[in-house]
Amino acid sequence: MQISINPAEKIEGQIRVPGDKSISHRALLFSSLADDTIEVEGLLKSADTLSTMNCLRKLGVEFEEEGEKIKVKGKGLRGLKEPDDVLNAGNSGTTARLLTGLLAGQPFYSTLTGDVSLRKRPMKRISAPLQQMGAAISGRQNSELLPLSIRGYDLLPIHYTLPLPSAQVKSALLIATLYSRGISEIIDYYNTRDHTERMLQYLGAGIEKKGKYHIVMKGPSRLKGDRIRIPGDISSAAFFIVAATLAQRGELYIENVGINPSRAGILEVLGAMGADIRILNKKEYNFEPVADLLVKGGAKLKGTEIAGEMVPRLIDEIPVLAVAALFAEGDTVIRGAAELRVKESDRLKTISLELRKMGAGIKELPDGLIIEGNAKLSGARCESHGDHRIAMALATAALFAESESVINGSEAVEISFPGFFELMNSLVS
Repeated sequence: MQISINPAEKIEGQIRVPGDKSISHRALLFSSLADDTIEVEGLLKSADTLSTMNCLRKLGVEFEEEGEKIKVKGKGLRGLKEPDDVLNAGNSGTTARLLTGLLAGQPFYSTLTGDVSLRKRPMKRISAPLQQMGAAISGRQNSELLPLSIRGYDLLPIHYTLPLPSAQVKSALLIATLYSRGISEIIDYYNTRDHTERMLQYLGAGIEKKGKYHIVMKGPSRLKGDRIRIPGDISSAAFFIVAATLAQRGELYIENVGINPSRAGILEVLGAMGADIRILNKKEYNFEPVADLLVKGGAKLKGTEIAGEMVPRLIDEIPVLAVAALFAEGDTVIRGAAELRVKESDRLKTISLELRKMGAGIKELPDGLIIEGNAKLSGARCESHGDHRIAMALATAALFAESESVINGSEAVEISFPGFFELMNSLVS
């Protein structure tokens, strides 16, 4: 599919964005392992989260939909059944990696695969530490690539320092720790997103954080609860935040967005660049901070440098931050983001390639980007590369080009944000 985007001068309205994708995956998974039926409200219903739900169904979990709510009938830690078919994670790296942690603790055999794109993404970062815990995992290229065959066991505790900034690795090990006997310690010097820790604590697991980097968890842990509310996804809101900031006029009000500090780096960076973003009506859903955002147009941005501990806090927003940087005064430099090379696409390569088609001055670094400010973009025909965040970042840039742009492969946005283009069109003038 392709979609045409015309330039806009004004972004104005009041919106809600879909539920947080990271939290939605975890809500489905942990509710399935609880001793109770848990009502999940605000679940993102996208291709990725449906992959998680379909895999859990094959493991015996039942879901009952009631309007905007889903009741998950928990099976307890030991209630899952051996699947009679291969589990398919589709395009979802979160599904594949978190499920590998879950399956590592099950007393049965399972096989996990994904689509063509996912079968190219690295899995040894998950399989190697899970093998240390006692799981039998094998796959292509020495367990580096899907499909993976997994035979779970009662697992050993693990003391593990994350070698790269990946919340998926951390989460897979914490899920596996539910099935271990003893105390595990995970050291996360990158301070990656902590949705798993917050949800486990909310559901009563024996988990605590000691100091800034150390996570300690006692297994086995039983999970109990009755309701999980999912806030709007700040990664989905990011495209509208940048669009509203770059528009010459207007203001945009976004309701009920998650502002977890491990995810809200985009608000800090854009604020430091000169964006007018106000955080209002702060509250909390199941240990997750939530707020409304008011974004005003006409901002005069200045270039910045993004590196170090900030990068994991906005890793998914770097493509759209690159768009914002194009219109800033001066250059913006991003370093320490090599993890973007193993996402749905090589995002450093694809965002550079596509924005250059529109006339952007952008240089690709091994682990980042150098983006020239004061850009004047022309309309162009661009490719999504099958990557939802690249498609939405290009759509955001196209709003501020001098003529119409066309994005091929626009259906990729269904991975995380069904209805994205319709919502964008409702706000522009």
